[in-house]
Amino acid sequence: MIKKLLPAVRGYEKQSIGASLMIIIEGVLEIMIPFLMTKLINEGIDVETPSLRVILTYGGLMLLMAVFALLSGALCARFAAVAGTGFAANLRNMLFRKVQDFSFANVDKFSSASIVTRLTTDVTNIQNLFTILIRMTVRNLIIMITAFCFAVAVNPTLSLVFAIAIPLLGGIMLFIMIKAHPFFEKMLTKLDLMNARVQENLIAIRVVKAFVKGDDESVSFDDSAKALRTAQRAAERIVIWNNPISQLIFYAAIVAVCFFGGKLIVAGGMRIGDLSGFLAYIGQILSSVMMLSMVFVSFIITRASQKRIAEVLDEEIDISDDDADPELQVEDGSVEFRDADFSYSKNPDNLTLENVSFSVRSGETIGIIGGTGSAKTTLVQLIPRLYEVLDGQVLVGGHDVREYKLHTLRDSVAMVLQTNLLFSGTIEENLRWGNENATQEQIEAACRAACAHDFIMSFPNGYQTDLGQGGVNVSGGQKQRLCIARALLKDPKVVILDDSTSACDTATDAAIRKALRTELKGTTTFIIAQRIASVMDADRVMVMDDGKLVAFDTPENLLETNQIYREVYESQMKGGEDE
Repeated sequence: MIKKLLPAVRGYEKQSIGASLMIIIEGVLEIMIPFLMTKLINEGIDVETPSLRVILTYGGLMLLMAVFALLSGALCARFAAVAGTGFAANLRNMLFRKVQDFSFANVDKFSSASIVTRLTTDVTNIQNLFTILIRMTVRNLIIMITAFCFAVAVNPTLSLVFAIAIPLLGGIMLFIMIKAHPFFEKMLTKLDLMNARVQENLIAIRVVKAFVKGDDESVSFDDSAKALRTAQRAAERIVIWNNPISQLIFYAAIVAVCFFGGKLIVAGGMRIGDLSGFLAYIGQILSSVMMLSMVFVSFIITRASQKRIAEVLDEEIDISDDDADPELQVEDGSVEFRDADFSYSKNPDNLTLENVSFSVRSGETIGIIGGTGSAKTTLVQLIPRLYEVLDGQVLVGGHDVREYKLHTLRDSVAMVLQTNLLFSGTIEENLRWGNENATQEQIEAACRAACAHDFIMSFPNGYQTDLGQGGVNVSGGQKQRLCIARALLKDPKVVILDDSTSACDTATDAAIRKALRTELKGTTTFIIAQRIASVMDADRVMVMDDGKLVAFDTPENLLETNQIYREVYESQMKGGEDE
């Protein structure tokens, strides 16, 4: 686990080491103060003739060491703060970069709410543990070991108190750690669920209000919050025993030392200064043990977070381009499937796509129709290798998609997905996702082709209009047109429109298709549509049914030879004629 997190320290090694060195200096100085106090009492007070010079000398040294200990502690706090925040930033970057490398199959394993929790709460937990480790752990280990050596030097017999107290504390801490860990894992799972509920409601707030379900959703959130609270209580109910038990052992040890030490003084086997110093040492030792127990508690709390972060870092990327040819480029937009099988579960007995074979020439416009669940979207997602085929081949530009570097392949394929996603920022900033170096003329040309230019210019700030989070300032149809324009700016070899004009009226849909035939001349275009009118002017149309390609021909031929296509055509066109 530690090996996985160590790379996050990179760039902050000096601050981490500096914090540990400063805290070691502070610990050594604190250990020396009881030693000097023993000298002060034995040589300056507990003598026949008390010496003011000895008292002032040792007192001055104690004060000087206290000042230096304070300065060392302050420097340690600064170094630790810089190292801790840097560590957390690096760890978040590691996680975020890992997630960016995920294929769709990898993303499917983690909910977005869970990933957000891991990037925030879990990383913060580990950051706190890291800061504690480079401060409290080093300091208290040094103090505990050194103070124990001094205590043994003062009175070996009395030091036997530690032989009972320290193992007892250690055993209790270990027991608490083992018992509490499963409860903290459960607590973080409940936190994921609550965050998912919040995220879902914020995204769908308009639907919630439209159906007047605010009260019901509040009740559901309250249930999630109560479940989290219950899990937290169960975890904390075990951990809270750590401090009172440690305090009990601490004070019991002090009482034992005072009792047996007092008897030794009466018997003449120990001096008052030695007992005073010994009490200071036992206080330092047991305080250090108690502080270390707090570190253990932090470790218990963060152990579940460490495991959850390791799950992301250890996730095996489903799609890799390590063996791809970095020089290979996509020469044209031809697409071919050869006996392609696909399963989301990677189970050959549970196929989503089965034995799909077809060939598309570069520059063709291909329509795809089929009922809900017929795997239309799954089919086109294999072209840019968002998912990996289970068996068979997918070829683009005459080469297997696995021969290309992922960046090269996906940069040559533009997709407008069913869910139209826009980002916070201006319209122009969103469009430049397609081509960050596009000129204003190119941006406007793409928007005209997508029938978006006119409504953009109707806004007071035009292309500089701020869309808000997720494009809340525009309608569904406007979102679709902006996403189409963004895809066109890539100047791709293959364009995939996945039901991307469903929110547009039929006139706008027809205008977009007409513009695309002009703008995308020479570009292979796949159009998934529910409206038969959207694919009637395609060169050829695929008919999908239950994960199989049941027909692939011109619209005219399909009307005569394929029952599924004919039924869709007649139901929609007849309805249009009646209307």
